[in-house]
Amino acid sequence: MRLVCRKYVSFFRLRFSMGLQYRVAALAGVVTQFFWGFMEIMVFRAFYETDAQAFPVSFASTASYIWLQQAFLAFFMVWFMENEILDAIVNGNVAYELCRPVDIYGMWFARSVANRASRAVLRCFPILVVAAFLPAPFGIMKPRDPVSFLWFIWTLAMGFLVTVAFCMVVYMLAFFTVSAQGLRILCVSAVEFLSGLVIPLPFFPEKILRVMQALPFAYMQNVPLLVYSGDLTGRQLWRTAALQLLWLVALILLGRALWLLAKRRIVVQGG
Repeated sequence: MRLVCRKYVSFFRLRFSMGLQYRVAALAGVVTQFFWGFMEIMVFRAFYETDAQAFPVSFASTASYIWLQQAFLAFFMVWFMENEILDAIVNGNVAYELCRPVDIYGMWFARSVANRASRAVLRCFPILVVAAFLPAPFGIMKPRDPVSFLWFIWTLAMGFLVTVAFCMVVYMLAFFTVSAQGLRILCVSAVEFLSGLVIPLPFFPEKILRVMQALPFAYMQNVPLLVYSGDLTGRQLWRTAALQLLWLVALILLGRALWLLAKRRIVVQGG
C-alpha cells in the first residue's frame, strides 16, 4: 500500500514541478484574469446601483466571489482539461500507459491535481494581494472569523477534487467516442453555466437554483466562495459540505466504473 501511494505521489511531484516552470504564461494569465475580474465587478456594480435591494447578496460579497474565482480559476475551470490525456485516448497512445505498473485512473487523477495546483499556485497570490489592497467594496473582504476561513479551505479542497473527479469522468467517456472534442465542448459549456462561473448561483431564481443544487457542478467553486463571503453558514454549511463529499465519492466511483468498462473494450490499431 505504501509503495502504491509513493508511485502516485511521484507522479504528482513530477507534474507539479513541470507546471511551475511556465512562469511567463502564468504572468500573462494573472494580468488577463485581473482585468477580466475588474470588468465583471464593474458590470455588477452597474446593476447594484439600480437597485441593490433586489440582489440576494451584498456587492462586497459579490466582489469577493469574483476575485476568489479568478484567483483559483485553475482549480475549478473544466476547460483546463489535459489535451495530452484526450489525445492519448484518441490516437492510441494510451497503450503505452497500459504498460505502466500503475492504475491509469489513479495516475491520471494525480497528474490532473498536480497540473491544476501548479497553475493555481503561480496565479492566485498576485491576484489575492492586489484584490486585498483595493478599496472597499471593490476588493476582497476579510474572512468573518478563523472558523469560517478553515471551512473555506476545506470546501475549497473538496470543490477542487470534485472538479478533477468530474474531468476524470469526461476522460473515461472519451473512450466511447470517435472524437473527444464534441464531448469536451458540451461538458465545458454545461459546467461554466451550472457551476456559477458565468453568473453566481445565488442570483438565479429559487426554483432553478434548487435544480442546480441537485447537480455536482454547484459543489465545485460555488460552495467555497459563498463560505468565504459568509453567505453560507450554520446547518446549511454542514449539509452542503456533506453533499460535496458525497458527490466526490460518487464521481470517483463513476469514473472508475467507466474505466473498468473501457479497459475491456479498448482496441488499439486493430489489436
